[in-house]
Amino acid sequence: MHTGKGQVVELMLEDGLRHTRISCPTNLIPAPGQYLLASDASDSPLPASIFSTDSTPQGFIAAAPVPDSWIPGRELHLRGPLGRGFNLPASARKVALVAFDDAPLRLRGLIVPALKSGAAVTLVTNLGSDSLPDEVEVQPVSALAEIAEWADVLAFDVACGNLFKLEEYLGSMKQAWAGKGAQVLVRTPMPCGGIADCGVCAVAFRSGWKMACKDGPVFELMEIF
Repeated sequence: MHTGKGQVVELMLEDGLRHTRISCPTNLIPAPGQYLLASDASDSPLPASIFSTDSTPQGFIAAAPVPDSWIPGRELHLRGPLGRGFNLPASARKVALVAFDDAPLRLRGLIVPALKSGAAVTLVTNLGSDSLPDEVEVQPVSALAEIAEWADVLAFDVACGNLFKLEEYLGSMKQAWAGKGAQVLVRTPMPCGGIADCGVCAVAFRSGWKMACKDGPVFELMEIF
């Protein structure tokens, strides 16, 4: 974990959402699924948790939402990368990226590494996604059962409050994903970044409670259900 300064370089509108290109030292660029805590000179009392949707030569593109006060030229104070990110095995040959209830922003950083390793990639989302590589197939969430049969690795993105819906959805097709590599990014507020054990980001597991800010925010699917 590092601390340092970054700068808002550009505001970008993609998929109808406002993203931000941030310049920063290489050691502050979060891997897919990891996050940074970022603050500026505004009156906001808490830093923002930001994820990368893509890397750039001198930084990364922060996935929406980002604070309205972040305008080009604004200096940011950054801490991270924090948490546990995705870990796709190099042996994966059929990768499904499942944005269960939101835009697939936090999953997009997995696309290029998966393609470079020779894997076929399917993006499962009910929301459009611009500027995807031609090799990426896009399917709706209603096709998840079929995709789960096809994939050998699945990466999910879901809000903490919708975990029960995901469990219910997957329960009807347990044979399709059982025994496969499956990881879940749980979206939830993480204001302390693992320092204070404030409990705001607590996630209920079969074995008890874990903190998304430091135990996650990416977990093995079998840990949760």
